[in-house]
Amino acid sequence: METGAFGAYFQEKRMAARKTLRQFCQDNGFDPGNISKLERGLMAPPEAEDKLKEYAKALGLKAGSKDEREFFDLAALEKGRLPKDLADDKELLAKLPVLFRGIRGEKFSEEKLDALIKQIKDA
Repeated sequence: METGAFGAYFQEKRMAARKTLRQFCQDNGFDPGNISKLERGLMAPPEAEDKLKEYAKALGLKAGSKDEREFFDLAALEKGRLPKDLADDKELLAKLPVLFRGIRGEKFSEEKLDALIKQIKDA
């Protein structure tokens, strides 16, 4: 996982809302210094789910949307963790070692990886 991917995504969504850093922080009561560090990857995403939800809402990410899921996934992955919904799935966790072995044992082309992801989603 590329360090700073969460911050880059955060910044992308803020800018898509046509808000400067200062405007965004003023409108939502956030510290501009902290948000700047977060966007530049100098500060890790927050641990608290409530804070992540507050940020997601401020960025205009609809609850339960693909964008919100990606936001939470990037936050978890940047901290070296599985997203919470996946980490709570005991059946999935039991199958991950097989997936890891397969990935390590074979170099996947972009096309093969896309096909594997499609198979997983269709299963």
